[in-house]
Amino acid sequence: MLGDTRYEEAWARQAGEVAADLDRLAAYTQSSEEARRHAEVASEFERYRAIVDEEQERLRRGDRAGAARLVDTDARARVEQLRESLDGLMAATHTRVVAMQAEAARLEAFTWTRVLGALGAAVALALLGTAIIARRMTRSLDRLSTAAADVAAGKFREPSRSPVATRSARSRDPSTRWALSYVGWTRHARSSLRESRTSSGRLSPRSAAPPSSSVSVLTGPLTHKQDRLMDIISTSSGRLLLLVDEILEISRLHAGTVQLDRRPLDLAKVVDHAVEELYPRATDAGVSLEFERLGTSFSYYGDTQRLHQMVVNLGANAIRFTGAGGRVVVRVIDAGPEFELQVEDTGVGIPADALPHIFDAYRQAHHARGGTGLGLTIVRAVVDAHGGRVTAESQEGKGSRFTVLLPRP
Repeated sequence: MLGDTRYEEAWARQAGEVAADLDRLAAYTQSSEEARRHAEVASEFERYRAIVDEEQERLRRGDRAGAARLVDTDARARVEQLRESLDGLMAATHTRVVAMQAEAARLEAFTWTRVLGALGAAVALALLGTAIIARRMTRSLDRLSTAAADVAAGKFREPSRSPVATRSARSRDPSTRWALSYVGWTRHARSSLRESRTSSGRLSPRSAAPPSSSVSVLTGPLTHKQDRLMDIISTSSGRLLLLVDEILEISRLHAGTVQLDRRPLDLAKVVDHAVEELYPRATDAGVSLEFERLGTSFSYYGDTQRLHQMVVNLGANAIRFTGAGGRVVVRVIDAGPEFELQVEDTGVGIPADALPHIFDAYRQAHHARGGTGLGLTIVRAVVDAHGGRVTAESQEGKGSRFTVLLPRP
């Protein structure tokens, strides 16, 4: 596998995609800490690519042992450093987002304080205006009452032209106009007894309306740009770590350097736990995922982690190639001298010419569905390491069934 040209082509293609993702991610870093963490991620990834280049160069020189050492030492160290750098970038971004949310909350509180203050001032001004208007109305009615009393007492004297009376004469409120009309009538009555001079004035009223304002506040935890940033980080880091993990795993399995951690286990429980892990993925894809257990005794002696990985790879592969509304069944069977694990789907199926090569590394029947092309290769390597065998049956357009046979210990 280490000398396979298809490995080099797949690595070059997917490494280019990760590098492009990192370049796009640079445009979304805003804080100095994010920029520093992003630079660390980019630098570590370039170092990892350099290690892969050196590994390929040693293979071309025929130094397979040296290439294998690079995989298990320098490559592993770079992967761990990449994980730490990506975690640091995520933490820096999260810190910035939390700070922005806190600032938004502070701004919202400040805005509400200003709004409530303005509202209180508006209410105070409204009460003051009401008091002024009420006072003017009272004065107008007082003058009306005084004028009526004068007429009733036969006092036909000229009314006073005090500043207050002049301002009242200029007023436009209905009660004042009514009072002035009455006063005008009394003046007309007086004019028949004596000559009098009157003066009047007019002043246009002024109206005031409370100023209107619109306040815009943040209503969500993240902006669209922040959501996009988090999506890019999640997608890129997930793609990178999956690619690196699968390459390291298949390299160790093919090199024969992996020692299985065999322990007594319940095979049905291992399969059940793997299916539980797949449920969210099936739900998102709109696929029905079922688990069936046929038999009573599933005591086995194997590597729990690798068997779990085998089931997850088969199940994820079935879900990926099954459309919404389809069905995936994971079945474990106590078949006497051996255990039988079946993963059956109603998906798109595998073309007949691709079926014989479906377990080869980087061979994919449907490239548009995604994946690295290493999942089924890892499945076969895990099965082989446990002394079992795996087969695939498929009918294009109707679905596929993968069967793993594991001998009893």
